[in-house]
Amino acid sequence: MTTLRRTVQGAVLAAALLSASAVAGPTAAHAAALPPACQDALLKTLDKFPVAHFTVPDKVESGLLDQVSALSDADQSAFTQAACTSWNDWATANGKAVAKDLDTTYQNTSGKVCAKFAAASLKTLKKYAPNVPAATRDLEKVAKKVWKKAMQKLSTDATDATCRKAYDGVKSGW
Repeated sequence: MTTLRRTVQGAVLAAALLSASAVAGPTAAHAAALPPACQDALLKTLDKFPVAHFTVPDKVESGLLDQVSALSDADQSAFTQAACTSWNDWATANGKAVAKDLDTTYQNTSGKVCAKFAAASLKTLKKYAPNVPAATRDLEKVAKKVWKKAMQKLSTDATDATCRKAYDGVKSGW
């Protein structure tokens, strides 16, 4: 269960944070059909972004994974060996800096976990997405769809007004 949890956290962290993060998203059923570089991204994303304080709320994890599991075949076609290799190289080279920014923003944001997550995620996405390699742009399109749909659903379903506002404020993405 710990390995599954780390894989899920890695998938969600990537999906929530970087434009190329859709690499981390396919469900286990789709993982076998993924190119080797995409499988590597799925299994090792969390290790590439070693956050210490940044937290992805459980409802966000579930929401993002629900959206990823509903990806169309056309969206899944963005998961190519070249795109995932490019993502892996970028994430390895930049992961520590991204994690540091996530942790810093998360710690410097007051309020509930949902608001801290939303603020840190969006700030980091906006900062780093322009620098992700061009080879990952189709993955970015998929990540944006996943993000928007998940945040829309979370903002609609949240029972807490602070979380509703936080998710609504970031649903348009980066």
